[in-house]
Amino acid sequence: MVATRGAAGRGPVRNGVRQPSLAQLRAFTAVAEHLHFRDAAAEIGMSQPALSGAVAALEEALGVQLLERTTRKVLLSPAGSRLAARARTVLEAVGDLMEEADAVRAPFTGVLRFGVIPTVAPYLLPTVLRLVHDRYPELDLQVHEEQTASLLDGLARGRLDLLMLAVPLGAPGVTELPLFDEDFVLVTPRDHKLGGRAGIPRSALRELDLLLLDEGHCMRDQALDICREAGREEGGGATTSAAGLSTLVQLVAGGLGVTLLPRTALKVEAGRSWQLATGWFADPAPSRRIALAMRTGAARQEEFESFAGALREALRSLPVRIAEPDPGAGPASGAEPGPGA
Repeated sequence: MVATRGAAGRGPVRNGVRQPSLAQLRAFTAVAEHLHFRDAAAEIGMSQPALSGAVAALEEALGVQLLERTTRKVLLSPAGSRLAARARTVLEAVGDLMEEADAVRAPFTGVLRFGVIPTVAPYLLPTVLRLVHDRYPELDLQVHEEQTASLLDGLARGRLDLLMLAVPLGAPGVTELPLFDEDFVLVTPRDHKLGGRAGIPRSALRELDLLLLDEGHCMRDQALDICREAGREEGGGATTSAAGLSTLVQLVAGGLGVTLLPRTALKVEAGRSWQLATGWFADPAPSRRIALAMRTGAARQEEFESFAGALREALRSLPVRIAEPDPGAGPASGAEPGPGA
Protein backbone atom coordinates (compact mmCIF):
# COMPACT_ATOMS: atom_id res chain seq x y z
CA MET A 1 0.00 0.00 0.00
CA VAL A 2 1.44 3.39 -1.01
CA ALA A 3 0.81 6.37 1.24
CA THR A 4 1.68 10.01 0.52
CA ARG A 5 0.87 13.25 2.22
CA GLY A 6 -2.11 15.16 0.85
CA ALA A 7 -2.63 18.89 0.89
CA ALA A 8 -2.28 20.61 4.27
CA GLY A 9 -5.07 19.55 6.61
CA ARG A 10 -6.48 17.09 4.10
CA GLY A 11 -4.92 13.88 5.45
CA PRO A 12 -2.74 11.24 3.76
CA VAL A 13 -3.44 9.73 0.36
CA ARG A 14 -3.49 5.89 0.12
CA ASN A 15 -3.79 4.14 -3.23
CA GLY A 16 -4.96 7.36 -4.81
CA VAL A 17 -7.76 7.93 -2.26
CA ARG A 18 -7.45 10.78 0.22
CA GLN A 19 -7.96 9.59 3.82
CA PRO A 20 -9.82 11.63 6.44
CA SER A 21 -7.72 13.21 9.17
CA LEU A 22 -8.56 13.16 12.86
CA ALA A 23 -8.95 16.93 12.79
CA GLN A 24 -11.59 16.60 10.08
CA LEU A 25 -13.45 13.92 12.03
CA ARG A 26 -13.40 16.05 15.19
CA ALA A 27 -14.71 19.05 13.28
CA PHE A 28 -17.53 17.04 11.72
CA THR A 29 -18.60 15.34 14.98
CA ALA A 30 -18.66 18.71 16.76
CA VAL A 31 -20.91 20.18 14.04
CA ALA A 32 -23.08 17.03 14.08
CA GLU A 33 -23.59 17.44 17.81
CA HIS A 34 -24.28 21.19 17.90
CA LEU A 35 -25.70 21.73 14.38
CA HIS A 36 -24.08 25.16 14.65
CA PHE A 37 -20.68 26.15 13.26
CA ARG A 38 -19.90 28.82 15.84
CA ASP A 39 -20.72 26.60 18.84
CA ALA A 40 -18.85 23.64 17.32
CA ALA A 41 -15.78 25.78 16.63
CA ALA A 42 -15.77 27.07 20.20
CA GLU A 43 -16.01 23.55 21.63
CA ILE A 44 -12.91 22.21 19.86
CA GLY A 45 -10.91 25.45 19.88
CA MET A 46 -10.90 26.00 16.12
CA SER A 47 -11.75 29.09 14.14
CA GLN A 48 -15.05 28.99 12.32
CA PRO A 49 -13.49 29.26 8.82
CA ALA A 50 -11.04 26.47 9.67
CA LEU A 51 -13.88 24.32 10.96
CA SER A 52 -15.91 24.88 7.79
CA GLY A 53 -12.86 24.05 5.67
CA ALA A 54 -12.19 20.85 7.62
CA VAL A 55 -15.77 19.62 7.13
CA ALA A 56 -15.64 20.48 3.42
CA ALA A 57 -12.33 18.59 3.10
CA LEU A 58 -13.92 15.56 4.83
CA GLU A 59 -16.84 15.63 2.42
CA GLU A 60 -14.41 15.75 -0.49
CA ALA A 61 -12.34 12.86 0.91
CA LEU A 62 -15.43 10.70 1.49
CA GLY A 63 -17.19 11.73 -1.68
CA VAL A 64 -20.49 12.39 0.09
CA GLN A 65 -22.37 15.45 1.35
CA LEU A 66 -22.50 15.37 5.13
CA LEU A 67 -24.32 18.61 5.90
CA GLU A 68 -27.16 20.66 4.46
CA ARG A 69 -26.35 24.34 5.00
CA THR A 70 -28.91 27.14 4.98
CA THR A 71 -28.61 30.75 6.03
CA ARG A 72 -30.28 29.99 9.36
CA LYS A 73 -29.31 26.46 10.35
CA VAL A 74 -27.22 23.38 9.67
CA LEU A 75 -28.73 19.93 9.17
CA LEU A 76 -27.20 16.49 8.79
CA SER A 77 -27.78 14.85 5.46
CA PRO A 78 -28.90 11.19 5.48
CA ALA A 79 -25.27 10.20 4.82
CA GLY A 80 -24.10 12.59 7.54
CA SER A 81 -26.43 10.99 10.09
CA ARG A 82 -25.00 7.55 9.36
CA LEU A 83 -21.36 8.61 9.24
CA ALA A 84 -21.50 10.81 12.36
CA ALA A 85 -21.85 7.69 14.52
CA ARG A 86 -18.94 6.04 12.72
CA ALA A 87 -16.80 9.15 13.18
CA ARG A 88 -17.52 9.16 16.93
CA THR A 89 -16.53 5.49 17.13
CA VAL A 90 -13.23 6.22 15.38
CA LEU A 91 -12.44 9.11 17.72
CA GLU A 92 -13.34 7.03 20.79
CA ALA A 93 -11.04 4.25 19.56
CA VAL A 94 -8.21 6.76 19.11
CA GLY A 95 -8.87 8.02 22.65
CA ASP A 96 -8.68 4.47 23.96
CA LEU A 97 -5.41 3.99 22.09
CA MET A 98 -3.91 7.07 23.74
CA GLU A 99 -5.11 5.98 27.17
CA GLU A 100 -3.54 2.56 26.65
CA ALA A 101 -0.28 4.21 25.60
CA ASP A 102 -0.35 6.28 28.80
CA ALA A 103 -0.91 3.09 30.80
CA VAL A 104 1.97 1.32 29.07
CA ARG A 105 4.30 4.23 29.86
CA ALA A 106 3.30 4.13 33.52
CA PRO A 107 5.27 1.51 35.50
CA PHE A 108 3.51 -1.35 37.26
CA THR A 109 0.30 -1.05 35.27
CA GLY A 110 -1.25 -3.31 32.66
CA VAL A 111 -0.58 -7.03 32.30
CA LEU A 112 2.48 -8.84 33.65
CA ARG A 113 2.67 -12.48 32.53
CA PHE A 114 4.63 -14.10 35.35
CA GLY A 115 6.07 -17.60 35.07
CA VAL A 116 7.16 -19.64 38.09
CA ILE A 117 8.46 -23.18 38.61
CA PRO A 118 6.39 -25.70 40.62
CA THR A 119 8.97 -26.04 43.43
CA VAL A 120 8.69 -22.30 44.10
CA ALA A 121 5.08 -21.38 43.29
CA PRO A 122 3.22 -22.74 46.38
CA TYR A 123 5.73 -21.29 48.84
CA LEU A 124 6.61 -17.87 47.41
CA LEU A 125 3.48 -16.84 45.51
CA PRO A 126 1.69 -15.72 48.70
CA THR A 127 4.49 -13.19 49.24
CA VAL A 128 4.49 -12.13 45.59
CA LEU A 129 0.71 -11.72 45.47
CA ARG A 130 0.63 -9.75 48.72
CA LEU A 131 3.36 -7.44 47.42
CA VAL A 132 1.50 -6.83 44.16
CA HIS A 133 -1.80 -6.26 45.96
CA ASP A 134 -0.35 -3.80 48.47
CA ARG A 135 2.23 -1.96 46.38
CA TYR A 136 1.17 -2.32 42.74
CA PRO A 137 -2.65 -2.38 42.73
CA GLU A 138 -2.83 -1.35 39.05
CA LEU A 139 -0.72 -4.32 37.94
CA ASP A 140 -2.63 -7.21 36.35
CA LEU A 141 -0.46 -10.18 37.40
CA GLN A 142 -1.15 -13.34 35.38
CA VAL A 143 0.61 -16.39 36.87
CA HIS A 144 1.78 -19.40 34.84
CA GLU A 145 3.20 -22.42 36.74
CA GLU A 146 5.41 -24.46 34.39
CA GLN A 147 8.69 -26.35 34.34
CA THR A 148 11.89 -24.48 33.54
CA ALA A 149 12.19 -25.46 29.87
CA SER A 150 8.62 -24.38 29.15
CA LEU A 151 9.12 -21.09 31.00
CA LEU A 152 12.26 -20.24 29.05
CA ASP A 153 10.54 -21.05 25.78
CA GLY A 154 7.63 -18.81 26.77
CA LEU A 155 10.02 -16.00 27.65
CA ALA A 156 11.87 -16.29 24.35
CA ARG A 157 8.65 -16.33 22.32
CA GLY A 158 7.12 -13.38 24.17
CA ARG A 159 4.37 -15.47 25.77
CA LEU A 160 5.78 -14.62 29.22
CA ASP A 161 7.35 -11.41 30.52
CA LEU A 162 9.12 -12.34 33.75
CA LEU A 163 10.10 -15.63 35.41
CA MET A 164 10.89 -16.81 38.94
CA LEU A 165 13.05 -19.92 38.94
CA ALA A 166 16.31 -21.53 40.02
CA VAL A 167 19.53 -20.22 38.46
CA PRO A 168 22.04 -20.08 36.87
CA LEU A 169 20.28 -20.91 33.63
CA GLY A 170 23.02 -20.65 31.04
CA ALA A 171 20.42 -19.33 28.62
CA PRO A 172 21.54 -16.77 26.00
CA GLY A 173 19.50 -13.59 25.83
CA VAL A 174 18.28 -13.93 29.42
CA THR A 175 19.20 -11.59 32.27
CA GLU A 176 18.95 -12.90 35.83
CA LEU A 177 17.96 -10.72 38.79
CA PRO A 178 19.02 -12.68 41.92
CA LEU A 179 16.59 -12.82 44.82
CA PHE A 180 17.91 -15.23 47.46
CA ASP A 181 19.80 -18.41 48.30
CA GLU A 182 18.17 -21.16 50.35
CA ASP A 183 19.52 -24.33 51.90
CA PHE A 184 18.23 -27.83 51.31
CA VAL A 185 17.29 -30.02 54.27
CA LEU A 186 16.94 -33.78 54.50
CA VAL A 187 13.38 -35.01 55.08
CA THR A 188 13.21 -38.53 56.51
CA PRO A 189 10.73 -40.91 58.13
CA ARG A 190 10.33 -40.12 61.82
CA ASP A 191 12.28 -43.21 62.96
CA HIS A 192 15.17 -42.71 60.51
CA LYS A 193 18.65 -42.53 62.04
CA LEU A 194 19.26 -39.09 60.50
CA GLY A 195 15.85 -37.65 61.46
CA GLY A 196 16.25 -34.57 63.66
CA ARG A 197 20.04 -34.60 63.44
CA ALA A 198 22.14 -31.50 62.75
CA GLY A 199 25.55 -31.31 61.11
CA ILE A 200 24.84 -34.12 58.63
CA PRO A 201 27.75 -34.44 56.19
CA ARG A 202 26.93 -34.42 52.50
CA SER A 203 28.69 -37.75 52.21
CA ALA A 204 25.70 -39.32 53.98
CA LEU A 205 23.80 -38.98 50.70
CA ARG A 206 25.94 -41.70 49.13
CA GLU A 207 24.05 -44.56 50.77
CA LEU A 208 20.52 -43.19 51.25
CA ASP A 209 17.39 -44.26 49.35
CA LEU A 210 16.85 -40.82 47.82
CA LEU A 211 13.46 -40.02 46.29
CA LEU A 212 13.42 -37.51 43.43
CA LEU A 213 10.98 -35.48 41.37
CA ASP A 214 10.13 -36.63 37.85
CA GLU A 215 12.27 -35.80 34.83
CA GLY A 216 11.93 -32.19 33.71
CA HIS A 217 11.94 -30.62 37.17
CA CYS A 218 15.02 -28.50 37.74
CA MET A 219 15.07 -29.56 41.41
CA ARG A 220 15.63 -33.16 40.31
CA ASP A 221 18.78 -32.01 38.52
CA GLN A 222 19.81 -29.97 41.57
CA ALA A 223 19.45 -33.01 43.82
CA LEU A 224 21.46 -35.17 41.42
CA ASP A 225 24.19 -32.53 41.27
CA ILE A 226 24.36 -32.45 45.06
CA CYS A 227 24.61 -36.24 45.17
CA ARG A 228 27.42 -36.24 42.60
CA GLU A 229 29.32 -33.68 44.68
CA ALA A 230 28.85 -35.96 47.70
CA GLY A 231 30.43 -38.84 45.77
CA ARG A 232 27.26 -40.80 45.07
CA GLU A 233 27.65 -43.13 42.12
CA GLU A 234 25.85 -42.36 38.86
CA GLY A 235 22.58 -44.25 38.52
CA GLY A 236 22.23 -44.59 42.27
CA GLY A 237 18.89 -42.80 42.38
CA ALA A 238 15.68 -44.39 43.59
CA THR A 239 13.30 -45.95 41.10
CA THR A 240 10.31 -44.17 42.70
CA SER A 241 9.67 -40.53 41.76
CA ALA A 242 6.91 -37.93 42.10
CA ALA A 243 5.41 -35.09 40.07
CA GLY A 244 5.42 -32.63 42.98
CA LEU A 245 6.96 -32.00 46.38
CA SER A 246 3.73 -32.80 48.24
CA THR A 247 3.65 -36.31 46.81
CA LEU A 248 7.38 -36.72 47.35
CA VAL A 249 7.03 -35.94 51.05
CA GLN A 250 4.12 -38.36 51.42
CA LEU A 251 6.28 -41.10 49.91
CA VAL A 252 8.88 -40.33 52.56
CA ALA A 253 6.22 -40.49 55.29
CA GLY A 254 5.26 -43.91 53.91
CA GLY A 255 8.79 -45.18 54.48
CA LEU A 256 9.91 -45.42 50.84
CA GLY A 257 13.04 -43.32 51.33
CA VAL A 258 14.28 -39.80 52.07
CA THR A 259 14.33 -36.63 50.03
CA LEU A 260 15.83 -33.16 49.78
CA LEU A 261 13.52 -30.21 50.38
CA PRO A 262 14.23 -26.46 50.00
CA ARG A 263 13.83 -24.49 53.23
CA THR A 264 10.98 -22.38 51.85
CA ALA A 265 8.92 -25.54 51.33
CA LEU A 266 9.70 -27.16 54.69
CA LYS A 267 6.99 -25.56 56.84
CA VAL A 268 4.24 -26.36 54.35
CA GLU A 269 5.29 -29.84 53.26
CA ALA A 270 6.86 -31.34 56.39
CA GLY A 271 3.94 -30.10 58.45
CA ARG A 272 1.55 -32.39 56.57
CA SER A 273 2.48 -35.51 58.54
CA TRP A 274 3.68 -36.34 62.06
CA GLN A 275 5.58 -39.25 60.53
CA LEU A 276 8.30 -36.98 59.15
CA ALA A 277 11.54 -35.68 60.59
CA THR A 278 14.03 -33.09 59.34
CA GLY A 279 17.80 -33.43 59.18
CA TRP A 280 20.11 -30.44 58.83
CA PHE A 281 23.33 -30.50 56.81
CA ALA A 282 26.66 -29.27 58.08
CA ASP A 283 27.80 -25.90 56.76
CA PRO A 284 28.01 -25.13 53.96
CA ALA A 285 24.70 -26.86 53.34
CA PRO A 286 23.69 -27.69 49.77
CA SER A 287 21.62 -24.80 48.43
CA ARG A 288 19.99 -23.26 45.41
CA ARG A 289 19.58 -19.68 44.18
CA ILE A 290 16.20 -18.29 43.13
CA ALA A 291 16.05 -15.31 40.78
CA LEU A 292 13.83 -13.40 38.43
CA ALA A 293 14.67 -13.79 34.75
CA MET A 294 13.78 -11.46 31.89
CA ARG A 295 14.72 -11.02 28.26
CA THR A 296 17.97 -9.09 27.97
CA GLY A 297 17.15 -5.53 26.95
CA ALA A 298 13.45 -5.90 27.82
CA ALA A 299 11.45 -2.70 27.42
CA ARG A 300 10.33 -3.03 31.07
CA GLN A 301 13.82 -3.73 32.44
CA GLU A 302 13.85 -0.85 34.94
CA GLU A 303 10.40 -1.87 36.16
CA PHE A 304 11.51 -5.50 36.61
CA GLU A 305 14.66 -4.44 38.46
CA SER A 306 12.57 -2.32 40.81
CA PHE A 307 10.18 -5.24 41.29
CA ALA A 308 13.11 -7.51 42.17
CA GLY A 309 14.31 -5.01 44.79
CA ALA A 310 10.86 -4.79 46.37
CA LEU A 311 10.56 -8.58 46.34
CA ARG A 312 13.91 -9.03 48.10
CA GLU A 313 12.67 -6.86 50.95
CA ALA A 314 9.38 -8.76 51.13
CA LEU A 315 11.21 -12.11 51.31
CA ARG A 316 13.48 -11.22 54.24
CA SER A 317 11.12 -12.84 56.73
CA LEU A 318 11.57 -16.25 55.05
CA PRO A 319 14.38 -18.72 55.94
CA VAL A 320 16.59 -17.53 53.08
CA ARG A 321 19.72 -15.47 52.49
CA ILE A 322 18.87 -12.42 50.39
CA ALA A 323 21.17 -12.16 47.35
CA GLU A 324 21.98 -8.52 46.80
CA PRO A 325 22.42 -7.63 43.11
CA ASP A 326 25.91 -7.20 41.72
CA PRO A 327 26.04 -3.76 40.04
CA GLY A 328 28.75 -4.99 37.69
CA ALA A 329 27.01 -8.20 36.69
CA GLY A 330 25.91 -8.46 33.07
CA PRO A 331 23.31 -10.66 31.45
CA ALA A 332 23.55 -14.39 31.99
CA SER A 333 24.45 -15.26 28.43
CA GLY A 334 25.91 -18.62 27.70
CA ALA A 335 27.23 -19.26 31.22
CA GLU A 336 27.60 -22.85 32.29
CA PRO A 337 25.01 -23.86 34.91
CA GLY A 338 26.40 -24.74 38.31
CA PRO A 339 25.17 -27.06 41.04
CA GLY A 340 22.15 -24.88 41.74
CA ALA A 341 20.88 -25.02 38.16
